[in-house]
Amino acid sequence: MIEFTRILSPVDFSESSTRSLAHAVALARWYQAQLTVLHVVPTFEPMPIRGDLGQPVHITTPLTREAVVAEMRRHLDVVGVLPDAMLIAQAGDASSTIVEQATTERADLIVMGTHGRRGFKRLLLGSVTETVLREAPCPVLTVPPHARADSSDVVTFKRILCPLDFSEAALQAFGFALDLARQADGTVTLLHVLEWLAEEQPRTFGRFDLQQFRQQMIEDAEQRLHALVEGESQTWSAIKEVILFGRAHREILRAADANAVDLIVMGAQGRGGVDLALFGSTTQQVVRGAQCPVMTVRGAGRA
Repeated sequence: MIEFTRILSPVDFSESSTRSLAHAVALARWYQAQLTVLHVVPTFEPMPIRGDLGQPVHITTPLTREAVVAEMRRHLDVVGVLPDAMLIAQAGDASSTIVEQATTERADLIVMGTHGRRGFKRLLLGSVTETVLREAPCPVLTVPPHARADSSDVVTFKRILCPLDFSEAALQAFGFALDLARQADGTVTLLHVLEWLAEEQPRTFGRFDLQQFRQQMIEDAEQRLHALVEGESQTWSAIKEVILFGRAHREILRAADANAVDLIVMGAQGRGGVDLALFGSTTQQVVRGAQCPVMTVRGAGRA
């Protein structure tokens, strides 16, 4: 059974990170996990700032580490008191520091927002979140701006959507989705999207029958989904199998909205595997567009 024992929550004090911190607190309570809250700043040292032409250079002093930790405690108390949470303020590059912290403490899960503060002190902007998704040593739960931020609720995921392209990472995600649903006595919808000829009606060209080939693709996908589900006990919940034609990220987002899912669980790498090919074309779009949290899972053995 999946158990998150060490959860890392990067924050930048934005509204988005407040929502993600609330989810992290609720998950830490549910799993009785150790929560680490991390805030990254460029530096704690005084910095020279050049003025306009002819103006002197000014020295600005950033907040002290103690002041940052105090602000973290204030935000944590707002979303839900968790006395044993570790509060860490670090100086450095945001994305690399988050990944390093997750690696050092052997985190089981990173929980972070998809949008953050703008300007010099930005942390959770898309570029940082996406870098963490590509390089994190553990699953990452991204919380969108519209997600409910109520840490008083027990976080369970009863309606889970699991897109499958049968890649190694997707199969890992499938295992996570089933286990999370078991814990909530919930439902898993397995979704496979066929993108080939998605935007047009199948036609016949000479001796090549596109409609017949399309039907063969559907039957092959059905067989592969059945093979995955076969042997899994369905007494604890329903496992639905859905096959759609269309652009993968669009159909995933539509299915998530139509089924009012609590969570999308999907792989971070596609079948190509080169530089997280699926992430660039599908997972990235889902993380950016989802109205519910998205958990991305890397393939086994990937660091």
